[in-house]
Formats: sequence, C-alpha cells, structure tokens
Amino acid sequence: MLEVRDHKDACQEAIRILQIADPWQKAIATRRFVAKWREGSLPSSPHNTELSDHPARPERPELWSPGKMPKRRFGNSQGRASLIHAIAHIEVTAIDLALDMTARFAEQVLAETNYELSNEFIGDWLSVADDEARHFNLLSERLSAMGLAYGDLPAHSGLWDIATRTMDDVLARLALAPLVMEARGLDVTPGMIEKFRKYGDDDNADALLVIYEDEIGHVAIGAKWFRLMAEKRGQNPVAHFRDLVVARFPGGLKPPFNHNARFKAGFGREFYENLCP
Repeated sequence: MLEVRDHKDACQEAIRILQIADPWQKAIATRRFVAKWREGSLPSSPHNTELSDHPARPERPELWSPGKMPKRRFGNSQGRASLIHAIAHIEVTAIDLALDMTARFAEQVLAETNYELSNEFIGDWLSVADDEARHFNLLSERLSAMGLAYGDLPAHSGLWDIATRTMDDVLARLALAPLVMEARGLDVTPGMIEKFRKYGDDDNADALLVIYEDEIGHVAIGAKWFRLMAEKRGQNPVAHFRDLVVARFPGGLKPPFNHNARFKAGFGREFYENLCP
C-alpha cells in the first residue's frame, strides 16, 4: 500500500498541473506524473498549494457561449476539422476534470473509506487523466495534418460548468462528469465515426475509435466509484444517481442511448432511462 506521503504528493502534483495553461505542456506533465505514480517514484513536494475552482487556460482558443457556436458539417474538410478541434477542446477539459477529481475528492474518499481505497481512487482517476492527455496529443496530430492547431478555432465555453456545479460532493461529480457527460460521448461518437468514414476520412475516424474505446473504460471507472461511495453512505446507487441528475442536471438525459457501450461499462438502463425532461 502506498504511504500517506504519496497520497498527499499526488494531490499536490494534480493541483500543480491544473495551474499549467499551455495544453501541450499540461498533457506532457500529466503523462509524466502518471508514469511516476505507477512507478512509485513520485517526488515529495510542499503540501501548501490550494486548489482553485478554475484551472489555468491559454489565451486561445477563444471561448464562445454554446448558442454562438457554428453548426459543423461533415461534407467538407473544414467542417470535419472544426469537429476534431471541438473534441480536442473536450479532451483538454477532460484532463482537468480527471486531475480535479483526484485533487478535490481523494481526501473525501479517504475520510469515508481508508487509505487503500483512497489510493485506488487516485490511481483510477490518474489513469483517466493519462488517457485524456494521450487523446489530446492524438487529436493535435490530426489537426496538424489538416493544417490547424488547437486554439485556431473558437471553442465551447460551458464545458467546465459540470465541475463548478459539483465541487461539494464526490457523488455529484461522479454522477455528472463520467456518468452523464462522458456516457453521452458513448452515445454520439459511433455516429461521428460512421460519418467520417462515409466521407473517406478514415484517419480521423480511427482516432475517434481509439477515444471511444477508452471512454467505455472511463465510464466503467465512474460507475465503479459511484456504486462504492453510494453504498458506503448507505444509499441505493440507482435511486441516488437519478435524484442527483434531477437536482443538478435540469436538462435531463435525452436519447438515443448506446445501451451496449453503457452495459459494457457496467452502467445499466435502470440508472438513466426515463430521466428525460
């Protein structure tokens, strides 16, 4: 079992990386951090940095409200490049969400369980952060092949909103981040892959397939920890998930749902069906 020092050092390193604005440097730092955690060679650091409610952001891309974002078309290369840019932005935010999950809630998990489970929690969410950093690098390569770089196009401004709504409780964060937002990615990504292939864009389709397959695992991690923490509190996981969605995600969950992918992730229909507005 990892020592208490490792636990605190991991949280401090997550906070440090959240303060890196440059997305490429953030991805590099994240992957190095996770490698050192897995090796058991994470260096000790002062435990005095406070966690901000907002991660550092680069000057670009320009962030627009959802209503101002243009519709993307698959029928031309510009539209497909715009979609890859949008997903790259999601991946940057996903790195921050996974690191924030680690830094913000490891102590809460520790208080309600034990060091062994808290370190397992850290390890699981660092593995998610590592995947998201790898996804961002992959999409950056795809953008470069299309003559673009991340930041060249505007991006959605509301992606961090899920984090700000759920900073008070690990179960709320687990419900809304992996089990609402990331699970939604499982619903829509296969259709995007099909459309890319329809227009002969197999390179981008293959990149999205890598991301899709990894994200089944991310939803599985979210479902695992939601069940475990709900049961530790004496709550029914299904009923509590549904209550949290009603209270904190007023738009509700809209079909169609990718039932097969959600089932693979251990996230059955009883959780999410009939939660529409």
